[in-house]
Amino acid sequence: MGKQKLYMISLDAFGSKDLDYAKTLPNFNYLLKKSALVKNVETVYPSLTYMCHTSILTGLYPHKHGITHNTKLQPSKSSPDWFWYAQDIQSSTIFDIAHENGWNVASFLWPVTGKSRSIDYNLTEIFPNRSWQNQVMVSLYSGSPFFVYQLDKKFGKLRNGIMQPELDEFLTAGIIDTIKTKNPDLMAIHFVDLDYMRHHHGVDSKQAKAAIQRMDQHLGQIIRAMKQQGIFDETILAIFGDHYQIDTHTAIRLNVLFRQEGWIEVDKNGHVKKWKVIAQPAEGSCYIYSNGEVSDQSIFELLQLYPDCIEVIYNQEQANALGADPDCTFLIEAKRGFYFLPENNKPFMETVKEKNSLYKATHGYSPTKDNYETFLMMSGPTINTGMVIEQARLVDEGPTFLHALGLSFPTSTDGKILFDLFENQ
Repeated sequence: MGKQKLYMISLDAFGSKDLDYAKTLPNFNYLLKKSALVKNVETVYPSLTYMCHTSILTGLYPHKHGITHNTKLQPSKSSPDWFWYAQDIQSSTIFDIAHENGWNVASFLWPVTGKSRSIDYNLTEIFPNRSWQNQVMVSLYSGSPFFVYQLDKKFGKLRNGIMQPELDEFLTAGIIDTIKTKNPDLMAIHFVDLDYMRHHHGVDSKQAKAAIQRMDQHLGQIIRAMKQQGIFDETILAIFGDHYQIDTHTAIRLNVLFRQEGWIEVDKNGHVKKWKVIAQPAEGSCYIYSNGEVSDQSIFELLQLYPDCIEVIYNQEQANALGADPDCTFLIEAKRGFYFLPENNKPFMETVKEKNSLYKATHGYSPTKDNYETFLMMSGPTINTGMVIEQARLVDEGPTFLHALGLSFPTSTDGKILFDLFENQ
């Protein structure tokens, strides 16, 4: 018996609430009828893309796998480095285990995969954040160089840097080509168009709706390519979101307060030189770090002055219990509609307007926010078609996907296998 094929397709920012509309679209509807469905999947905290995708890969909460934010804490840099590289993950991933067992692995823009030794064909999610870099350079360096070169040569004309929807168009062309020329056993795909459109236009905007339509078209293109290669019926297809989004009305910059308190020192260009207390926003939530020179009580009392925008203040122990960074001093949850930004030299609060550059919707919020769940559907051999599970967690997906391959994690995980999604289990 050959290796069980699995394609994992992540639809960034697709929530449970999107399913009703998705059912009206031809390819979503076709797959849903063939799938087992988890209607409501609880994400991780803070619900940022890199944390979510690494929790899917490991079955662990962020405080255990080590990716506790999208970006590293680098307050002195105007553009901090992201957790682009697989070496930052502190546990085994689906890719590692599949590779060790002989699976051929391809990955398209899956977060935290740079320089991965477990991915045979790797187009990394990365962008140039230094003046001497360009997109081709960082993609070649972090991914599979010859594979990336071939994709760029064949389909680079479709691309417009990292702008959407062109990036997902480029991605889809590369995926179809890889299905036909590489025939991977395990494929991981990360579509970002919807997340981009919701950030810039709002959750229920016409642009977001159009992005879901484009997602449906991309799924159709992938299905057709699989059928042309005769692998559709033998492949398990897992399609899922990582988090949802919430519309915003006000941005908050806590580092403005900390600078006023004398806790942050900046140079003539406004860049942080030294800090005693610093905020690292996670959009709908925010980490607070302290070097110990300011008492936790003083920080807490300052934050308590803003109950209109801050919903909860978690201390270090509570943040760790929620699966967030165990090294933070506090973790703050914004009230619905508020979100956090890092600057220290702009207004403390700023209203989101149609024509300004502030996000119109975002994520990073607590998984317990109302109507904030995402979803999972699985189709293919061994899948219990028509099964509907009401609730599960994002950390359950990794163990479930490995089980679909007939594999398992070498050590215990926070997630559990969703046996009801499979026949005769």
